[in-house]
Amino acid sequence: MKLLWVKSDFLHPTTRGGQIRTLEMLRRLHRNHEVHYVAFDDPAQPEGLARCHEYCYKAYPVTHRVPAKTSPAFALQLIGGLFSHLPVAVSRYRSSAMRRQVEALVSQHKFDSVVCDFLFPAPNIPQLEDCVLFQHNVESMIWQRYVEHATGLKRLYFRLQAARMLAYEGEVCRSVRKVIAVSEGDAETMRTLYGAARAYPIPTGVDLDYFAPPKPDAPKLADLIFLGSMDWMPNIDGAAWFVREVLPLIRRRRPDCSLAIVGRRPVPKISRLAESDARITVTGTVPDVRPWLFGTLASIVPLRVGGGTRLKIYEAMAARVPVVSTNIGAEGLDVGDGENIYLADTPQDFADRCLALLDSESERERLASNAWNLVASNYSWDAVTRGMERLLFE
Repeated sequence: MKLLWVKSDFLHPTTRGGQIRTLEMLRRLHRNHEVHYVAFDDPAQPEGLARCHEYCYKAYPVTHRVPAKTSPAFALQLIGGLFSHLPVAVSRYRSSAMRRQVEALVSQHKFDSVVCDFLFPAPNIPQLEDCVLFQHNVESMIWQRYVEHATGLKRLYFRLQAARMLAYEGEVCRSVRKVIAVSEGDAETMRTLYGAARAYPIPTGVDLDYFAPPKPDAPKLADLIFLGSMDWMPNIDGAAWFVREVLPLIRRRRPDCSLAIVGRRPVPKISRLAESDARITVTGTVPDVRPWLFGTLASIVPLRVGGGTRLKIYEAMAARVPVVSTNIGAEGLDVGDGENIYLADTPQDFADRCLALLDSESERERLASNAWNLVASNYSWDAVTRGMERLLFE
């Protein structure tokens, strides 16, 4: 089969959950199908284009500058967002060059399926009715949660963007041939909220062999770890909330409790957490997250805003590391509180769950073992990709 895949970026360096999810599926689809891949080329990341042969038959790089969120150009985009019908998160990726490239490929080839990966490239795909939307989040839910946790002018701006995201995401979900969501919960939200009758779930997978813990045990690097991209607003909010509200409660009983925040491009707000506390480590981008997973007692997912793959939870489970998460952090996953994960939403409850694991090796082993059995039975990448394949080509 011949497949056209349209995304906003290439997949290396692979530092985000959505990239990992796409990469692992495409690697497997590439074995049996002819994958054509269209994405924006980032000259600052030459590895992306250099390694695309790992997952596609042919790549079509498109020149388009997406300003960094700390740049003056992004500030201008935010101002422009006051007057555009598109949400800023989408309009940043609108490109006439990509649209022309997609049009040319569709006219030259007979593709068995066309995929829009994430919502953001959708303005660049001329015939959405022939397209499958691979949607890793319900974007409007994320923006609504931004509104709930913001104040002042930021809250007003987020409310405007949330309304525009709700309208645009709904329009796209109703237009496309199918929507592939990350969970049954997300799929049901798209059906009920948007009227997207053809929304189907494909869960996230995990590479069990890759995350198998070493023997003998790795040296401890931190008591607790928070793993995720630290330039993504939900992770920034979650890390700041945990350090401000939860960690002091833990330290009343365990004053030496250490925390590692492991993820790419930490914004200054996150970097300052380590500057003011010697027991907090902010790593920035790391070549391999496994030593940090293997070197911790528990993984935390303190998200108050968010959506998407929840890949960090499955990776910790595959590494036999117990997880404490908010309900939002584990939203849509087939997990059981107290059985294979701990779920808590208030600062005191979250702290208590962390302490239960820090204080008891047997409880860490019980929770981690149950979690490993869950992902081993249901979430290998090969099994997940077979489900994806059926939806793409049926």
